[in-house]
Amino acid sequence: MSQYKIIFTGPVGAGKTTAIESISDVPPIKTDATASDMTKTRKAATTVAMDYGIMNLAGGEKIHLYGTPGQERFDFMWDILTIGGIGLILLLDNTRADPFQDMKFFLESFSKFIEDTDVAIGVTQMDLSNKPTIEEYHIQLQGMGLKTPVFAVDARVKNDVSLLVQALLYSLDPGLEEDE
Repeated sequence: MSQYKIIFTGPVGAGKTTAIESISDVPPIKTDATASDMTKTRKAATTVAMDYGIMNLAGGEKIHLYGTPGQERFDFMWDILTIGGIGLILLLDNTRADPFQDMKFFLESFSKFIEDTDVAIGVTQMDLSNKPTIEEYHIQLQGMGLKTPVFAVDARVKNDVSLLVQALLYSLDPGLEEDE
């Protein structure tokens, strides 16, 4: 039985914990703590170490889902969590002041990991703010020399998050399919 590891990252409030909750086949483990800095203006609690869930694939394969803390002060966890990972899912909150800056920051912060694996991007909160558009994300990525799948997703919707995971898995191994 094969075991895989996918990392979810992105800024505070982008939906990492929610995305893992929506697709995990087991109750996820969360390390939330009361927000004590500027994060508390966005949400009451935030991930301080990691989130963890498991997704079952066809043939008994498992994907271990790890969510990173979104705050840069916990970035030491980013290196720890990426060890052994096969890919990265970057979630971006479209209601933040500059989601392109967030995208560039996280793509640069995880650049070595992405070079060795791959990345898929999910843009959340598009129902609250439809600008920038998915096309504009593609244009920004092209300007960075990247051809990366980008989708509008609702982190609460299993099919949306599953589509992101499938896109990442397909970019890594076109023969790998998810069991619905």
